[in-house]
Amino acid sequence: MFALWTWAGHGTGRAPDVPGDRETLALAVPVGAAGAIEVADVDTRLMDATTLAGLTLDPAGESLTLWQDALHAGGPPATADTGRPLLPLAAHAVPNASGTAIVSAAHAFRVLHQSEAVTAELHSTLQAQLRPYQARGIGWLRETVAAHGGAVLADEMGLGKTVQTIGFLLGRAEAEPQLVVCPTSLAGNWAHEIGRFAPGLRATVWRGGEIPTGPGTVVVAGYPTLRTHGDLLAAQVWSTVVFDEAQALKNPRTQISKAARALDSAAKVALTGTPVENHLDELWALVHLVSPGLLGHRAQFRRRFVQPIRAGSVAAANRLRDATEPIVLARRKSQVAASLPPKIHNDVLCDLTAEQEEIYDVLLAEAVDGGFGSGIERHGRVLAVLTSLKQVCNHPGLVTGDLDSLAGRSGKLDLCTDILASNLETASPTLIFTQYRRTGELLVRHLADRFGVTAPFLHGGLNPAARAEIVTRFQAEDGPPVLILSLRAAGTGLTLTRAAEVIHFDRWWNPAVEAQASDRAHRIGQTRTVTVTTLTSTTTVEEHIAGMHDRKAALTDLGDTAGIAALAGLDDAQLIEILHRKRGN
Repeated sequence: MFALWTWAGHGTGRAPDVPGDRETLALAVPVGAAGAIEVADVDTRLMDATTLAGLTLDPAGESLTLWQDALHAGGPPATADTGRPLLPLAAHAVPNASGTAIVSAAHAFRVLHQSEAVTAELHSTLQAQLRPYQARGIGWLRETVAAHGGAVLADEMGLGKTVQTIGFLLGRAEAEPQLVVCPTSLAGNWAHEIGRFAPGLRATVWRGGEIPTGPGTVVVAGYPTLRTHGDLLAAQVWSTVVFDEAQALKNPRTQISKAARALDSAAKVALTGTPVENHLDELWALVHLVSPGLLGHRAQFRRRFVQPIRAGSVAAANRLRDATEPIVLARRKSQVAASLPPKIHNDVLCDLTAEQEEIYDVLLAEAVDGGFGSGIERHGRVLAVLTSLKQVCNHPGLVTGDLDSLAGRSGKLDLCTDILASNLETASPTLIFTQYRRTGELLVRHLADRFGVTAPFLHGGLNPAARAEIVTRFQAEDGPPVLILSLRAAGTGLTLTRAAEVIHFDRWWNPAVEAQASDRAHRIGQTRTVTVTTLTSTTTVEEHIAGMHDRKAALTDLGDTAGIAALAGLDDAQLIEILHRKRGN
């Protein structure tokens, strides 16, 4: 990204009136008559290289002209060894955290060149349109692993850590197999995303037994599998090991962390949206996992950073940022906003727990044994079994009535909990939509039990005044961090722009209904990129629904007679094929 700013003679002026997101950045600028350079907050416009290359601005300024020349020529910008006019400091005025150094002109161009080269290299093998910051993320992973043996990619949720990682894996696929370790609920999603973005790789969810090997192989294992089969995984030489949601390894003394450190790999990459959840020791644990010794011993880290930062030392905090900058990349949406669309769609597949699988299969078997009937009766039976199966996908207790404990029994709920933990950590207000009132009530209870958060629930049983009061309270600056909503009761007519995070907890047949709900946050008055996450239970009827969305052939709303008729009009074999679990997925 490029930041354009103006000089007003004795200081910086207003950002130029050109296309791009307006952002205040800390840059190194001249201060005082003596020509000293200090870090100051500067009003800028952000844009990508393509936009900058085609920009017409009069007067342009020396820095802009030289960068545009470099972009048009495809060669390096002016440096001491090119024989062309030198780039002034204003052209690469990005300071380090402590304000003691500035990015060099040569490094700035190298980053640009490598990012463009990554995009060109992966054009035929990575089935994704990389945004500039994602190409830079892949290049950064390569550089950092080469220099330090590991890296921590800590981009904010929604910026595409998964696709960046898959792009990195593609470049290392010719040697030993590669391993992705993740929460169990995400194993199926990783295999799906690798197949979707990199069909040249072979992803396998592994729970024990013989380990697949060979070039292009990516083994996906849950953290519990690493704990129980750590000796088998440690005996294999891996080209790359990726730890997703790596905050699970924040305590270096646990068995799972020891198993992670025992893995034999030429490169270790940790992915997390929250590198520090509670205390700085967690950051040390992640860095120590991927590059042992980089931050010294734990006791040294505490003396040098933790203790003075707790005492309020800004200098120590800046030193820590400088120390971790070579190995931790943590970008927020606001920093790459010019590369983002106004709405990011993040479709996540969640694995069922064993309890969910068993109940799902039993319910469907009972429905098949009882028959679906015919005529009007068939409509009712089809809707009843569909509702029961979708409730199991949300949480098995919604069907069995056993709601004494909630955590650990639903892959979808556990994954939603991880997302909410990250959003609460980053103070990102969140909307959660569900079709079912009982699911909404379950989420309210779970948020209170797990996070101590009182989340309002806007549903059809409330009168207009109560709904209006909930909306007003949520939109307030100090409103609740999470709002749960009935998909139908809140799908239209509401403005909830305080939230830029939207979660669809369950799937609706008609994608337009989900889109209308998402637009409660993505509407006039919203100033941030909105992230819309849809949770789909893999191998179930929900995956069939998601496939229909992808084909833009979804049935009409199930609340309409036509929608029910479309399902009921199928013969029994076709209907069962849609409803039964696809165990081979």
